[in-house]
Amino acid sequence: MLLGRDTYAKKWIIRPDGEEKVTGKLQYLTDLTAPGMLHGKVLRSKYPHAWILSIDTSRAKAAAGVRAVITAENVPGMNLFGIAFPHQPVLCHDRVRYIGDAVAAVAADTEEIAEYALSLIEVVYEPLPVVDNPETALDEGTVLLHPDGNLLHRTSLKQGEAESAFAQCAHIVEETYYTPRQMHTYMETEGGLFIPEKDGRLTVYSPTQHGYKDRMQLARILAMEEEQIRVVSSPIGGSFGGKDELNVQPFGALLALMTGAPIKMHNSRKESVIAGIKRHPMRITMKTGTDANGHLIAHQVSILADTGAYATLGCEVLNFATEHAIGPYTIPHIDVKGTSVYTNNGVSGEFRGFGGNQVIFAVESQIERLAEKLGMDAWELRRLNLRAPSDPGPMGQEIVPTEGASQVWHKAQESPLWAKRGQSQASELEPWLRRGIGASMVMHGAGLGLGIPDHSGGRIELTPEGKIQASFGFEEFGQGLYAALTLMLQDCFGCAAGDIRIVIGDTDRVPSSGSSTASRATTMMWRALQRLKPPFVQALLEQAAALGGFAPEELTTGVGGIHRKSDGEGEPVVTYAQLAAAALSAAKPILAQTAFDYPTTPAGQVGAHYLYSYAAAIVEVEVNMLTGRVRVVATDHVIAAGPVINPMGFLGQIEGGSVMALGFTLTEDAVMQESSYVRHNLDTYLIPSFRDSPQIIRVEAIEELPEGDTFGPRGVGEIGSVGLAPAITAAVRHATGIWVNRLPISPEDIVQSIDWLEGVEAID
Repeated sequence: MLLGRDTYAKKWIIRPDGEEKVTGKLQYLTDLTAPGMLHGKVLRSKYPHAWILSIDTSRAKAAAGVRAVITAENVPGMNLFGIAFPHQPVLCHDRVRYIGDAVAAVAADTEEIAEYALSLIEVVYEPLPVVDNPETALDEGTVLLHPDGNLLHRTSLKQGEAESAFAQCAHIVEETYYTPRQMHTYMETEGGLFIPEKDGRLTVYSPTQHGYKDRMQLARILAMEEEQIRVVSSPIGGSFGGKDELNVQPFGALLALMTGAPIKMHNSRKESVIAGIKRHPMRITMKTGTDANGHLIAHQVSILADTGAYATLGCEVLNFATEHAIGPYTIPHIDVKGTSVYTNNGVSGEFRGFGGNQVIFAVESQIERLAEKLGMDAWELRRLNLRAPSDPGPMGQEIVPTEGASQVWHKAQESPLWAKRGQSQASELEPWLRRGIGASMVMHGAGLGLGIPDHSGGRIELTPEGKIQASFGFEEFGQGLYAALTLMLQDCFGCAAGDIRIVIGDTDRVPSSGSSTASRATTMMWRALQRLKPPFVQALLEQAAALGGFAPEELTTGVGGIHRKSDGEGEPVVTYAQLAAAALSAAKPILAQTAFDYPTTPAGQVGAHYLYSYAAAIVEVEVNMLTGRVRVVATDHVIAAGPVINPMGFLGQIEGGSVMALGFTLTEDAVMQESSYVRHNLDTYLIPSFRDSPQIIRVEAIEELPEGDTFGPRGVGEIGSVGLAPAITAAVRHATGIWVNRLPISPEDIVQSIDWLEGVEAID
């Protein structure tokens, strides 16, 4: 069904934080201030690679208005951080490995004084050779960036005998694809407010996707007990994976404890560009073969990822890319190898899609090329090779079966854009404009995967004021968590939004729920409520029965309190406030808690997923044959991810992810030269604006799950961003006859290819 107001009726709500956001009233964590606040700034490396011979902070310390200057010797605990394992120095003392490395930090009365103090710090460097090309990082003689070399991680996924199976293939396509270093470009750059409390504790107000993980890392750095640190992590002005890792938190915390004063830190856009993590640029070589009828026989893949100077989640991203490099298809002979290397380039890490965007672009492009060789419709070629519900996962692991792949394939053909495939590509009025239609298929795993701790939990209670309070350790960073949880609670208890209170993103007030990442938060909140509802409702009904003289089985939860089932939508017989007062008087709180793990496959390779969603993207593009510019006119998305909890949030995630993928495909590339960023602001790093977005975006939700499926709604935070690039490049091929193998699509390459094609036609 096409998402619309009539479809979901009461579920179509304005998000609870919407008015504050659109009016500008909402305070993000980087907007906060405190009395006596100082300003913190970080001195970054002058070189992408160098020895540090000396650091002299004396002039900075003596400057008026400077309250503290710190270097590595001021870190009381572990001088390393990293969400998967501690690898990146908080403050470098002997060597810098990229232009964003931190060498010192200062706290001063004003931001201007702090900036001036940085200029007074004298660092003597001895420049070292720069490793700026991932393709040569492992060559003999290349300078080693870490004691164990320049190799971060290798992966391998093998089934059958791909090399020998190519001899059986009637058609073979071999191509190399290149994807860009994309910036998260969140509205709120990294920052926060760090307050040393009178009792010796530290309160951290800083945007992150995993408050408990931040707390754990900060405790190691500060040599403090975790319970001595409070992390408040919502609301956030965007993240998309970019704030999953620590950024300014160590510096703000260290300065706050040293000065005894609140510290405000907030990166400029340039600082965010230099020090923030990016999407992994990848070179992906694929060799894929079919028999004469189009059945996929063999598939060889080589992935090279540039992780930059430090590990962060580079291993996990490569694992995910390896798993998704065969797409939603059954191929008997596969051989996928991945390599992630260190360079002196900017650090690459977690980003919406988590390595899936890069490899799906490549594998879907292979399908298009093979279809052309076969003289077959590419969509029919996909159907011929689509995995069945009973098939194992890409790594041969057991997965939860769904009909999602087939449902998406069939539903996509109902797209209004689909009927345009056979129409003329040229405009009669403007013959230099060509239009084309392209499509792609996506299979995307959710959760962190097998062998990776993926804990979650939640709590629900009746507050003394009579509110049903749900507490989770997730963060709200624009994805619509408040609205989704409000709707889930209303569905669970039949109550009104006014009966509900939500507490999230505060380690002092919520249980650990794991990270708001990997399309897992909605699933985990839903599963938590399924566990919490029975004991919580039972406690409510028993208390109400005792107060009103009813049998518990006569009662049900509803708007404002407990109702008799026979009364329909009448007034409650006992209000939630009355229940709360009785519970308080009896010193017997009404509360339920749960803790559990994200569902994982019973066996398989580390990182293998258990729950998958499926999607298709159909796009119409317009290519200007004079300028080479590509404009996406319309997109249709078909998503099979289980029940839609929040229709507006669902649309927002798919539309937003689609526009982010537009940038990945057409304009965005954080270009580096000799391991230094060329573009430092949004005047040269171009993200899609409203004008660049498609005029029409349709979203179709397939909500059916197999009978007996207990896993509920799957998250959709990523799947809307993964399949757009290959659909666009397929549409460009349809419009112009030009194959694209490098993103973002270069207008110059399009124009040069047009000239080349016209030359070939002239020779013919």
